[in-house]
Amino acid sequence: MNLWLLAYLAVLVVSLMDWIVSLSLVCQEALDEPQDPRPGPPCPSAQPHPRWSLAVGAVRAHRHPTLLFMNLPPLRIRRLLRPFFLMQNSSMMKKTLKCIRSSLPEMASVLLLLGVHLCVFTMFGMLLFTGKEQGDGQDRERLMYFRNLPEALTSLLVLLTTANNPDVMTPAYSKNRAYAIFFIVFTLIGSLFLMNLLTAIIYNQFRGYLMKSFQTSLFRRRLGARAAYEVLSSMTAEGEAHRQEVGVRPQDFLQVLQKVQLDSSHKQAIVEKVHSYGGDLLPADEFQKLFNEFDKRVIKEPPPRPEYLSPFLKSAQFVFSHRYFDYLGNLIALGNLLSISVFLVVDADVLPEDRDDFILGILNCVFILYYLLELLLKVFALGLPGYLAYSRNVFDGLLTAVLLVLEISTLAVYRFPHPGWKPEMLGLLSLWDMARLVNMLVVFRFLRTIPSVKLMAVVASTVLDLIRNMRAFGGILVVVYYVFAIMGINLFRGVIMAPGNGSLAPHNSSAPCGSFEQLEYWANNFDDFAAALITLWNVMVVNNWQVFLDAYRRYSGPWSKIYFVLWWLVSSVISVSLFLALILENFLHKWDRRSHLQSLAGDPDTTCQRSVELLFRDVLEEPAEEELMEKLSHHPHLQLCR
Repeated sequence: MNLWLLAYLAVLVVSLMDWIVSLSLVCQEALDEPQDPRPGPPCPSAQPHPRWSLAVGAVRAHRHPTLLFMNLPPLRIRRLLRPFFLMQNSSMMKKTLKCIRSSLPEMASVLLLLGVHLCVFTMFGMLLFTGKEQGDGQDRERLMYFRNLPEALTSLLVLLTTANNPDVMTPAYSKNRAYAIFFIVFTLIGSLFLMNLLTAIIYNQFRGYLMKSFQTSLFRRRLGARAAYEVLSSMTAEGEAHRQEVGVRPQDFLQVLQKVQLDSSHKQAIVEKVHSYGGDLLPADEFQKLFNEFDKRVIKEPPPRPEYLSPFLKSAQFVFSHRYFDYLGNLIALGNLLSISVFLVVDADVLPEDRDDFILGILNCVFILYYLLELLLKVFALGLPGYLAYSRNVFDGLLTAVLLVLEISTLAVYRFPHPGWKPEMLGLLSLWDMARLVNMLVVFRFLRTIPSVKLMAVVASTVLDLIRNMRAFGGILVVVYYVFAIMGINLFRGVIMAPGNGSLAPHNSSAPCGSFEQLEYWANNFDDFAAALITLWNVMVVNNWQVFLDAYRRYSGPWSKIYFVLWWLVSSVISVSLFLALILENFLHKWDRRSHLQSLAGDPDTTCQRSVELLFRDVLEEPAEEELMEKLSHHPHLQLCR
């Protein structure tokens, strides 16, 4: 009955069969070099280079498209199926996929409108830019962007992402300014209306479906807790037949809890909660509240501070453990950052060999000594376990240690700074390079000031929570990148080769301005997995992605556009819209007025880390007791005593 498990079995069977085929062919599934049906002299080389063969095959495919598929590298189906195992083991990824699937009808309607919008303006453009005289603006517009139907569609599709704006309208606009109306209206309808409408649909479906899904999950959790309560309360009733009260004995609950595989910190928090009730029976509502501890991050108490007998040491401990001492450290870090900025501005136009690094070297020594002193004083006030209990202290301590090592290395190699200090370069790094490395770490240390600013702290905590709760979205993004990278390798491996490597591509000096060759985008290829990922990322950003469309059209054929347009739809439209929906939900939850007031009031529940399921907790409805009991009464394995 479980479709995911059936699909799991099917994927395993197909992967096993594909693996057996690979073993039977000794992992040599590649097809032989095809023979060109056109008459001509034979190739002078008996053993051509494989990359040359792929390039020649790609060029031949322009005249004989059937040869294109014969030049593909070995296709191993099991590689495309591997991401299924990641999705099958994540309930949140399944929910997100179901959310996307439920949004497909609405997205299809907007995409259909988008297609109609593109087709209508493409026909208008081809009729508008006919060019009566050679060399005028209309003729140049037609030859560059509206030569034929596929070229016109591609130009307007790229304009939809604003990647080729204003280049696409410049030839016609230079002839007559009225032509700009055509492109402005197209951009307003397509980019500002239809694309944002698609984002709104995805956000609405994401919120609606996940709310429904989380409501179902909440009902299941409440149902399970209520079933446990009924079973344990029946044990209490059997042990004390004449007792009129209904509830669960704490010792019975603790006995069951000890057998549960649970994180020790959560288990300890629940045990303490149960002990707070004493020996009284736990009613149903209090029993349910115990399970709320699973949604919280247990905040560990910091280790006890050292105890000093001397009044002076006690006063020093109070001063150096106070938050104002942290504020002083933030102020010093700000001063360090300002000094670095001043020297960067002053020395911007000075060559490295002409710079006087005396003052900067002295300032670096002073600031690093302060950071070291601050570390020692905090360890004195809090103790080493107490110092390491705070993540910000660990961050500061690590950076201080690295800064100290680099500064000692600099002094050991170049001696102490003095006026006119210009030592020669020794080893891999010069003095300026090492000082710049030290200053970069100082900039990182300045990040400690973020929690001190209230508004920045809220934004930073939201970003951190978003990173923690984005595992499902990140998993889907990994799957999408993996699948398209494997497909790209199988379709375009060896198609793009830089000049000088047996490539038929022209040199960049003879290539048109703005082309793939002139921009030297040779590293953007699908020759290996890492290069494929970077190429997909560059296309997803949609900056100059028309260059990729044009290059792969010329080197591998016009059908390559289908691959890149599909990738644009999946990555830049659907994935980015889903990511935007996650950000909106997280920020709206953080900036909600009630949550803000509760945090100001010091409610301990609001200071605990929440999971992505609890983003909607404020709007979820608690199931009624009658609904729970009705469901339990029909359970096949549970017989209620009352």
